[in-house]
Order: sequence, then C-alpha cells, then structure tokens
Amino acid sequence: MNRNDITEKIITAKVSRGIQWADVATKVGLSKEWTTAGCLGQMTFDAQQAATIGEIFGLTEEEQKWLQVVPYKGSLPTAVPTDPLIYRWYEMVNVYGTTIKELIHEEFGDGIMSAIDFSMDIQRKGDPKGDRVNVVLSGKFLPYKTY
Repeated sequence: MNRNDITEKIITAKVSRGIQWADVATKVGLSKEWTTAGCLGQMTFDAQQAATIGEIFGLTEEEQKWLQVVPYKGSLPTAVPTDPLIYRWYEMVNVYGTTIKELIHEEFGDGIMSAIDFSMDIQRKGDPKGDRVNVVLSGKFLPYKTY
C-alpha cells in the first residue's frame, strides 16, 4: 500500500457515493482547494483531519496514516500535460509567465511567489456569454537574500 493507492480509493469512493469536494472541505474545516489537493495526494493531513477524511471515504486506520505522510509533490504524469484543462494552464504560463514575472519583480523586487505560504480560491461567475472560471492565487512574496 502507498499514498497513490489511498488517493485512488478516495476518488473511487467520491464517484460511487456522489461526494462533493466542497462538502468534504466543510467537514474537514479547510478550503475546498486545499482539501481537494490533500485528497489528491498533494498535501499532508493531521491526525484529526485524516480521521475525518477516513470517515467520509471509508478509510481504514492504516489508510488514514498514509494521509499524514508528507507526499511527493507534483502530480503531472508528463512534463507537458495532455489533459486539456491542465494544458490550458500550461499554455497560460507559457504565454503570460514572463509578464507575470516582470510585473511581480517590478512591484516587489527580485524574488518569488511562494507556493507554500499560499492560498487559492476558485469560483464560478455567471456571465450571459458563458460562465467564467475565476481563480485567485495568493502567495507570499519571498525576496532573494544577499550574503
């Protein structure tokens, strides 16, 4: 058994039971974005969170322990993603990455946006021309130090 096996079991239970990620997040007490990332094997749950996830998805105590192990992060099976939705994010970074970098450096200086001290909010926005996906990414700015 490994963390990937637990992720597959969670996904299987989600589909078969008709579970929504937002409902899981409410029970865990965290955002739907972070909770979903955790359930998909990208974050580490504490014991209480793992117990709640275990109750929702029918995980054994051993399987719940796997949710508490620091995962190997990075979930893409290939360097260039083939899933159409994920590929569009890849495309956005290819097209706008240099612009994002330039504007962050102009505003903050030489550094990076943290994916550790980070939050994300995904919302549906109604629009007469077709609903919009609104994604807000918020990461702490970490300047490069001199030494």
